[in-house]
Formats: sequence, structure tokens, C-alpha cells
Amino acid sequence: MVNSDKKEWFVVSSKHHREELAQFHLRLKGLETFFPRLMLPRFSYKSKQFVPLFPNYLFVHINLAADYDQVRWTPGVKSFVIFGGSPTPLQDEIAETLMRQADHEGIIPAHSNLKIGQEVQIRGGPFDGVIGVIQRTPDAKGRVRLLMKLLSRRIAVEIPVHLISGGWLANRAHPVDANRSENRPELPILI
Repeated sequence: MVNSDKKEWFVVSSKHHREELAQFHLRLKGLETFFPRLMLPRFSYKSKQFVPLFPNYLFVHINLAADYDQVRWTPGVKSFVIFGGSPTPLQDEIAETLMRQADHEGIIPAHSNLKIGQEVQIRGGPFDGVIGVIQRTPDAKGRVRLLMKLLSRRIAVEIPVHLISGGWLANRAHPVDANRSENRPELPILI
């Protein structure tokens, strides 16, 4: 264990889906915590608008020598993340960078990482498994415009972003209209 009077950031593993419970109890004990979550755009979530950035992990800012047992025995906490046999402090820059991107509740806005011209695979729906090329990134309704080759023809389709193999990125500027194509020779098919 680190014997220092200085407070440092440590990563704590929570019990399955118990990050908020652990954070609540750690804060009741007067300990500083940070549980970063992504806020997905309204169109993208089926059951959750907020998803953990690091599922089953949260950060605590503590003096390890003084607060180890207090953290370890908190409801919802499974263990400290350990390297080399003892909890290893997180670099301050990493925690500060994440905290700058988040609001006071640890919420970080997310956007799609899809780019125009990117080849993607559709996963689900009537075009499951078909490959397409992004013509327009997600709009305000969460629809992506793809150009696909079907029956020896190029066809433009608009499908929900959740049916595209892709992911979400944290907190970058993403103007809605910046990636839209002004030249629309094909009429889109809505799914």
C-alpha cells in the first residue's frame, strides 16, 4: 500500500450494475467520487439514456493509507483495481481530463463516431448483414443515410443509427448539418 498523506485518484471496481450505489455510499462517508457516464442522444437509446463510460468502475479521490478500509467495505464496492499487488493511483491528468469533459454529475454528452464515406455493416432489420457506405451521419431523428448495392443497383436508404455497426464517442463538437450532402440524386428509402 502507498503510505502518503496526499490524496490521489484510485479506480474502484463495483459490484455488477452497482456503480451508483457505491458512489452514493462513498459520498455519504464524505469521500470524493467520480462516476463518468455517457448521455446518449435522445434518438439512440432504447432503454437507457445514460450509460457508464467504464461499466462497473468508478474513481475515488482518497488518501489510501487513511481511507482504504472505508472504501473497501462500502456497499456496492467490489475491490480496488490493483497492479503489482497494491492499489495503484491513477495519473491526475487522466482524471482531470475526464472531469473537464463531464458536468457536475459526471455526465458526458456523446455523439456518433460514424463518418461520411465509412463502410459499415447493418446489424438487424430487413437489411441485416448488408454492407453500405455512409452518405449522411445521424440526423436529429437518429437516422443514417447509406448507399448500398442491391440487385446490381446503388440504392440510398435511411435507417436508424442503432442498426449500424458503430459506437459512441464522448464530448466532441458534432454539428448536425456539417456532414450532410447537398447533392441527393437518389431518393431515400425509410426503414
